[in-house]
Amino acid sequence: MTRILKRVFTAASIILLLTACSALKEMRGTYEPKENIPDNIYGIGKDINEASTNGSMAELSWREFFTDPLLQQLIEQVLANNTDLNSARIAIEKSEASLKAAKLAYLPSLYFSPSGTLSSFDFQPVSKTYNMPLQLSMDIDAFGSITNKKRAANAVLLQSQVREESVRANLISTVAQQYYMLQVLDRQLEILTATDSLWNASLETEKTLWENGKVYSTAVNQLESSYLNVKTQIVDTRRNIRGVENTISRMLADAPQHIKRSRWGSSALPEHPDYSTGQRMFDTKFIQIGVPAEMLQHRPDIRLANFAMEEAFYNTQAARAAFFPSITLQGVAGWTNSAGSMVVNPGKILLNAVASLSQPIFARGKLKSSHKIAQLTEQDLQRKYVQTVINAGNQVNEALADCQAAREKHAYYHRQVDVLHEAYIGTHELMDNGKSNYLEVLTAQETLLNAQLSEAMNMYNGAKAVIALYIALGGATK
Repeated sequence: MTRILKRVFTAASIILLLTACSALKEMRGTYEPKENIPDNIYGIGKDINEASTNGSMAELSWREFFTDPLLQQLIEQVLANNTDLNSARIAIEKSEASLKAAKLAYLPSLYFSPSGTLSSFDFQPVSKTYNMPLQLSMDIDAFGSITNKKRAANAVLLQSQVREESVRANLISTVAQQYYMLQVLDRQLEILTATDSLWNASLETEKTLWENGKVYSTAVNQLESSYLNVKTQIVDTRRNIRGVENTISRMLADAPQHIKRSRWGSSALPEHPDYSTGQRMFDTKFIQIGVPAEMLQHRPDIRLANFAMEEAFYNTQAARAAFFPSITLQGVAGWTNSAGSMVVNPGKILLNAVASLSQPIFARGKLKSSHKIAQLTEQDLQRKYVQTVINAGNQVNEALADCQAAREKHAYYHRQVDVLHEAYIGTHELMDNGKSNYLEVLTAQETLLNAQLSEAMNMYNGAKAVIALYIALGGATK
């Protein structure tokens, strides 16, 4: 009977050992990053998804992408002073401190804890005892609890670094868009100012004709109304310029100020070396170069989602390790005069070493619930990662569609302005010769002005779309 019990005990021990080894190997496993991107993630065909990465806009640093010296200087000031970006940098330092603490968890803790006691029994002379020990305690990472916590802390640090990249990229994008908006508003102000001068001359001519009885007062009133409308648009445009400058000043964490800028078109977005059109936002070949699905791996939000899953993976491993025994080594070395049942003077050296093992048996469900929560968190982040990739492809699709729309409208607007300008000149000449009425001239003037303003805004929309595509592909992180 005894022999049978020994065999059963030996077999159970072997099975338990093998199970522990298997669990130990699993709990010390490392996270494998997700790198698979679904096919046709952009929803625009294989010609774009499988494009070459050579010359990809996302691989350009922001200084290579934005070549305007004044814009570069403005971006550098924002990156140096912006409050949100500085907060993101502080978050990195906090994560670095947490990771350092997690790495030091492998080392023993050492405390100096002196103590003294005065005691007297039945009014006998006071007995004085003292202890001056150095206490050492060290956790043995037998089942990977410390390792997994360290790896999770490293994943948190990586997330902080990627968040800082994301904030920086968004700031660069926003500053560039606001800068180009200022340029377009300046351009629209030039158009309105020139129109103000022309319409003022037309109004004066119409007043002269009215005074000579050649036109009715209604013609003068209609022209003056349109002229005053231009005046109000000039005021609105100047106010909009002030608003954009204030927005940039807030990003600079500075008081409202004038933002230095170049004229629109004086320093355009950079061209692809093999195909230059003078307007990058309308360059079809450039937009279709370097947009493979793999480029999405540059995006901060996708990398952030990956690192979040990595943190959750190691948190799950640590929660699983909590079910296994924890081993602690403790030691005491010091000077004491307390020998247990008696006091000795002078004191003597005390040495003490203890090894303890603690195996959880019943923790009121805390270990199971922690493990379950960690598993559910990991599953949730995996689904969120898939959604993040889908959202990224959607943003690229939207940016490409905006680029295409602005490019197609550019030719139409340009031709429309030319045609309307000719119509305006011709109609004005006919009116001067008495062969056209003021309504035709008024219509020609207003239509031309609207077309000029729309053309300028479409140029901004094109630049904004290219910037959005650059950011959507993971640009501005360098």
